Amino acid sequence: MGQALCVCSRGTVSLGGARYLLLQRLAEGGFSYVDLVEGLRDGRFYALKRILCHDKEDRQAALREVEMHNLFQHPNILRLEAHCLVEKGAKHEAWLLLPYVKGGTLWSEVEALREKGSFMPEQRILLILHGICSGLQAIHSKGYAHRDLKPTNVLLDEDDQPILMDLGSMNRARMEVTNSREAMAVQDWAAQRCTISYRAPELFTVPSQCVIDERTDIWVLGCLAPLALLHDDSEPPGAAQHRGHPTAAGGAAGYASRPGHHEYLSVAHCWPRLYRAALGLLPPRAAPEGISAPRGELLRAGGVLESDFAIWRCAVQWFVP
Repeated sequence: MGQALCVCSRGTVSLGGARYLLLQRLAEGGFSYVDLVEGLRDGRFYALKRILCHDKEDRQAALREVEMHNLFQHPNILRLEAHCLVEKGAKHEAWLLLPYVKGGTLWSEVEALREKGSFMPEQRILLILHGICSGLQAIHSKGYAHRDLKPTNVLLDEDDQPILMDLGSMNRARMEVTNSREAMAVQDWAAQRCTISYRAPELFTVPSQCVIDERTDIWVLGCLAPLALLHDDSEPPGAAQHRGHPTAAGGAAGYASRPGHHEYLSVAHCWPRLYRAALGLLPPRAAPEGISAPRGELLRAGGVLESDFAIWRCAVQWFVP
């Protein structure tokens, strides 16, 4: 279940036989909070995540997050150092000891650049996307999907390598829906576990006959590039016209409109630039067949291609040689 933990004094905790000094609160949400701690033995900084567990279902969800961490030893996925489940009266808390990544999140980096009136260079965006895709490839190769990929769940380390975190929404990538009850269950789960502004269209109105898979993560890749390049929180080009198409993004039809859409003029102009940079930087074998050939079509400014979804569906294979 985990390793023994005790609160030794007001300012220190003991986890797995090691003591840690509580320094400051890093983040706080409705069901968890994160503290910066320092290991008294090794002098290293860590992030101590405490998940509030009100009932058995919450405890199982927290232990599931631990299980997801333990599946991976990958440079682009946040590793778990130690964990435990501790009783606090009638309630429990799951404690997860994680590495402290000083660089902050992709979101905080973009916000800092915006305050300076600056932008992220295209090559840096592509390298960050490459790292995100590498982490997703590791997750998808084991048959799972992240389900809550967003800028605040991507850390940037001191070498500018992206690290995927917050694995609490991860589940099996392939979910087959065969009736309306199952569809509603998936939809309700997504409403609770997947951030609305980065939720794939097929999770808003789930058809009674469909398959949800890891392409929900690939959708978000199309949101992250415009965010970094334009400080614009938007979706991939062509998404609006593809929404409702029976073969788009996982085979679900009749998608509900996503709330809070932005205008697409600036976003439409960013995609040709990214295509140009990507096709110029990557070796030919890294691009799927048919993607690099119609370069002129890909680069026409503001253009919407039938292959837009295909490009992002194979983004992992595209960016990872």
